[in-house]
Amino acid sequence: MLIFVFKTRYNRFIRRNLMTNQTLTLKTYAVIISVALIITAIIIERISGDDALHVALLYGIAFLIGGFAKAKDGIIKTIENKSLNVEMLMIMAALGAFILGNYYEGAILILIFSISGVLESYASAKSEKALTSLLKLAPKKALRVNDGKETEVAVDDLNIGDHVMVKAGQQVPADGMVVSGTTSLDQSAITGEFVPVFKEKGHVVYGGSINIDGPIVVEIDKDPTESVVQKIILFVKQAQEDKSKSQTRIAKIERVYVYAVIVMALMFMIIPPLFDIWSWPDAFYRGIIVLVVGSPCALVASISPAMLSSLSNAARHRILIKGGSRLEGLGEIKTVVFDKTGTITTGKPHVVAIELSDDEDETWVKRVLLTLESRSNHPLAKAVADHLDGVTMIADADMSEMSGQGMQAHINSVLWQVGRFGDRNQHAMSDRIALYAGQGHSIVSIYKDETHVGFVALMDTLRDGIKDTVKHLRHKGIHTIMMTGDNQSTAAAIADKIGVDAYESDCFPDDKVRRIRALQQHHGKVMMIGDGINDAPALACADVSIAMGTGTDVSLETADIVFMNDRLEHVTKTFNIARRMRRIIMQNIVFSVSVITLLMISNVLALIQLPEGVIAHEMSTILVILNSLRLLFR
Repeated sequence: MLIFVFKTRYNRFIRRNLMTNQTLTLKTYAVIISVALIITAIIIERISGDDALHVALLYGIAFLIGGFAKAKDGIIKTIENKSLNVEMLMIMAALGAFILGNYYEGAILILIFSISGVLESYASAKSEKALTSLLKLAPKKALRVNDGKETEVAVDDLNIGDHVMVKAGQQVPADGMVVSGTTSLDQSAITGEFVPVFKEKGHVVYGGSINIDGPIVVEIDKDPTESVVQKIILFVKQAQEDKSKSQTRIAKIERVYVYAVIVMALMFMIIPPLFDIWSWPDAFYRGIIVLVVGSPCALVASISPAMLSSLSNAARHRILIKGGSRLEGLGEIKTVVFDKTGTITTGKPHVVAIELSDDEDETWVKRVLLTLESRSNHPLAKAVADHLDGVTMIADADMSEMSGQGMQAHINSVLWQVGRFGDRNQHAMSDRIALYAGQGHSIVSIYKDETHVGFVALMDTLRDGIKDTVKHLRHKGIHTIMMTGDNQSTAAAIADKIGVDAYESDCFPDDKVRRIRALQQHHGKVMMIGDGINDAPALACADVSIAMGTGTDVSLETADIVFMNDRLEHVTKTFNIARRMRRIIMQNIVFSVSVITLLMISNVLALIQLPEGVIAHEMSTILVILNSLRLLFR
């Protein structure tokens, strides 16, 4: 059922993407034809001085062709929302101009309104560009291997467990595992990393990756529609459909404002003639101008193009953001919390030392250690297991996970516990642990029947850019905190190296959640940056969450923002994109409101005619959209 829903949503997105491009093309052709008809009508009118029916007919045809798409959109939106909108306001104004015999003004109004619509569609299409490039990542065909024979099949026909041949230059059709062969894969489209990645038997591969060297056979372990690249596509599409608070507010204002403009236009048409201020034709003419200059076209276009352009710009830098609401929320962040392992560090620790009590059998303890750590997905546990490669595991072990702390098992009636337990108690090796911890090493302790019998010291590498990122955030007045499960000495050493304002040590997953909630109560909005795997509760609790996910399924599902290439300096980039977006949106709103106010006052004073009102109003909309398109770059 889940796969069916996923396929349905994906196919719907593909159709919608194609329809968007077709609609943009049709709107562009309609504008070109309208321009040609209006120019022809103007030339005939100027040369012959003729106001004949055929000139009016040319303007009328230009009106119908240019206004069809907008009229259709307006009618559909009116029916769906049971409320009038700006499209209907402009259609009313253009019809009013035609009723008054101002065919040129009516046609020009619709033409410029249509041009602004084309520009808005163009802005949307540009923001879709990141998606259309992702669509090319999804292969259409695959070579399925069955009894030694290769058969070309559609990727959609692949099933979990199928073996597929991927030759040099071909794309991996879906996520899976290499079962034979060695090669290097170009995963840049997925992870943003342009250095080819070596793959051999047992290695995981992502659908959409390109095989550079020799042929490999891959066993498909996910439905093709559930591959990472397909989830990326839907992730970004969800981002484009997400509405921010500002967009929601503007939509509510539009519904009320449209009726206010209609009421104001009727007042202009009725009240002045009753007091002999204007004649009835002049009052009707001024009322039509109110419909034009009072329409909130530019105001409505102030936010969406800016949001979409910002999201597209971020996606181009391999920063996936789930929507405008998340991007908008960055402006309210007061505190940024960093997880240590996998975020501040690369998440690839290595064992520096294993120290045991003198009376313990080193070989046996290492077997116990491997048996427990091989069952954990924590980076430290994986590092220990990799270090003990070649050691024999213990088959008969009754194991269980100690939530947020480590693993434990009863082996030969002895309780063994391995993990990070904080300062459980003092013991003979406390001084040695303090020495390693003071140098920034992570400590994994080993307990036997509640007695400390040894520890593993591990060291991880700091990510490039972490110091500059922290410095930038602090410069912006944002409080920075590191949270880690390491002990106080290790946490202090790392915190001092990177320059955060504060640190929290000995944190279990539920501790991180409690401390984030406390920060929210006392300091305001909190952003959490984690690896997307071990920090899911804390990420879910934060107001905005970022995962250093390298395109993993978990990071795509748990975080609001995913850095596909794991570059921590993208924190600064993301904040800068959000800051520029807020600035552009504010510029758009102030400009559009100012233009509407100025034009309304000019109309009351009879300083403008319909052509000037049309051009000034529609040009303001076009300028707002063009201003928003600047966010596609830099």
